[in-house]
Amino acid sequence: MESSDVELDLQRSVQAVLRELSAQAPALQSNQGMWRWSLHKKVERDPAKSPALVRILLRELEKAESEDLRHVIIPLLHTLMYVLTKATGITEELYRRTYTFCTRLLTLPAPYCTVALDCAIRLKTETAVPGTLYQRLVIAEQNLTSELYPYQERVFLFVDPELVSPSVCSALLLEIEAAQVQQTPEACMRHVVSHALQAALGDACHASALQRKLKASPRGALERYFHAVVAAVEQMASDPSPSREGHQERLEEIYCSLLGPAAAARGRYCGDPLQDPQPSIPLPSPHITFHLWTDEEQLWKELVLFLRPRSQVRLSADLEALDLQGLWPDRELARASMLSTDSGIERDLPSGADEPPGPGSPETERAGLQRKGGIRKRVWPPDVAMPACWAGPQGLHRRTGVPGGVGELVPGVSRLHTARVLVLGDDRMLGRLAQAYHSLRKRETQKFCLTPRLSLQLYYIPVLAPEKPASCRHSELRELATFLGRADPWYESTVNTLCPAIHKLAEMPPSLDTSRTVDPFILDVITYYVRMGTQPIYFQIYTVKIFRDLSQDPAEDIFLTELNVKIQDSKLPKVSGPTHTPPSAAPITDHTCLNVSVTEVVKSSNLAGRSFSTVTNTFRTATIQIQSQDQRLLTLLLDKDGRRMFRDVVRFEVAPCPEPCSGARKTKAPWLGSHQLEVEGTKAKPKPLLMPINTFSGIVQ
Repeated sequence: MESSDVELDLQRSVQAVLRELSAQAPALQSNQGMWRWSLHKKVERDPAKSPALVRILLRELEKAESEDLRHVIIPLLHTLMYVLTKATGITEELYRRTYTFCTRLLTLPAPYCTVALDCAIRLKTETAVPGTLYQRLVIAEQNLTSELYPYQERVFLFVDPELVSPSVCSALLLEIEAAQVQQTPEACMRHVVSHALQAALGDACHASALQRKLKASPRGALERYFHAVVAAVEQMASDPSPSREGHQERLEEIYCSLLGPAAAARGRYCGDPLQDPQPSIPLPSPHITFHLWTDEEQLWKELVLFLRPRSQVRLSADLEALDLQGLWPDRELARASMLSTDSGIERDLPSGADEPPGPGSPETERAGLQRKGGIRKRVWPPDVAMPACWAGPQGLHRRTGVPGGVGELVPGVSRLHTARVLVLGDDRMLGRLAQAYHSLRKRETQKFCLTPRLSLQLYYIPVLAPEKPASCRHSELRELATFLGRADPWYESTVNTLCPAIHKLAEMPPSLDTSRTVDPFILDVITYYVRMGTQPIYFQIYTVKIFRDLSQDPAEDIFLTELNVKIQDSKLPKVSGPTHTPPSAAPITDHTCLNVSVTEVVKSSNLAGRSFSTVTNTFRTATIQIQSQDQRLLTLLLDKDGRRMFRDVVRFEVAPCPEPCSGARKTKAPWLGSHQLEVEGTKAKPKPLLMPINTFSGIVQ
């Protein structure tokens, strides 16, 4: 196909994506979600088309910027970054144009500046060291061993078997297994080596010969090449002034050692015009584990298993093994400083104390800002972590070349693991996720071992059971998905359209031919979502105190989307969460977003007899307390889930759920000897517990 024909075909596909975002025509709605997928498949099957697609996407982005078409900027930018991550033949000029465009977006309000900053940081490294994004993504997602890049990621796919049909569960599991059966560690290492060499050397790399050589290499030799390439890329990427030319020289040495000087020279200087077209280097789908959610503590247990070293394969039933050697987050341990007995003068320090870190140490930069002596920072044991609420306010998760949320919350403890928890279902499943999230955060205040080591990202794909067309149950059970789609148009187009495709997959007969190459649409969209969906939308979790007897302590539970109350057979108070509130009316700093609808049955008498009518009053509040009258008991239903029903209730109280341990804490000053004083911090208003659901852009105003 001629280059003009290629660009014309790609241009038509890009325009289809833009029309899908700009129009609501029924003809386009029937194919929603397919245009973006088919566009990426075109360059995946023919990598030579990647530079042309990058140029087209850049032109459309610049046009959107000049015409102030902001609703297409983030979808186009995500599409462009996904192409750049996988491509190998991109020129330095295209990288710099993309980087310059992202820097111009930094003047726009959030979320445009937030997404643009994320992209600009990643592009800066990719421009100087091509192939960095691909290499880091594969190493983390496939859990390949690398000392220079020790990060690991895993996608946990949770499905409630009582809410999702067995046919859907089986179809998803078969598609995941079929895609991952060929993703062996050896295959992934070959992909990393091939991609890094092609991205750095360009046309000088004989791609077909390189891939044949790698396939014929034994495991030991392949590992040596893999670690050599990773070392070259990571060392150059960590250099304050990375050199693209120096990077090419280092990888050319590895290339020559692979193919031999003669073969490498032929590939560089002869350039056989009749050689095979550039072979495609796939980007393997992430490591996904499939779970039927049957246990209340299942999420916690799976995250713990993900963190534990491979040598420790046993897990006690009650998880007491994670007591972290008996250390608890209170009293002496909770302080990060201790009294120093020296004078604070450097010459008075004993020899060897507070020696400056050596060159290249991660403490070198901080050491220049620390005072010798005085109040010294306590050295935390390596197995000790802090609760999430000690880490300050939550912020946006960024992908800056390393998995989102990594860093050190506690000195000496690195967040090397990223758990991407993806739930499938309706609002009832999100209510169950909120319960697990609250339980996990509460447990961290007692035996905190996950927060400092683990970046937890939450994702949601709505999947509803097929019902009769006359039923209105669908709209009731997908209120949160509808809210997410209104807040983020790219989520609406990419994720909210998956439900029909998932049911269609479940109706198809399973294929037993594993040798046949197929394009797993569902898995590809899931992969795209968990990779590019990095901007969270926060939802308030509510706590409810339930009194069955006013003389006894109440039972407590939490809910996310709705609390429905009935008095006998009447349709009475319905308390709903923030999914009914427009995004602009419920910002993060305003938690007075509890919608209360009270429907009262009014009885009247006239000449024709008795009649009944209903009157509904709606108001917004932060808290509410309702008590039954005339000995009429209440029935509560949480998050529309029949399994979470409370009967014979005489009173209940609803309020925003606070962050565990966000109230006032007591600390002691042991240096006061026998006159120990108990200092109680000022009792601040407790922080509300917000559950983040990742989308592509967050809330687009």
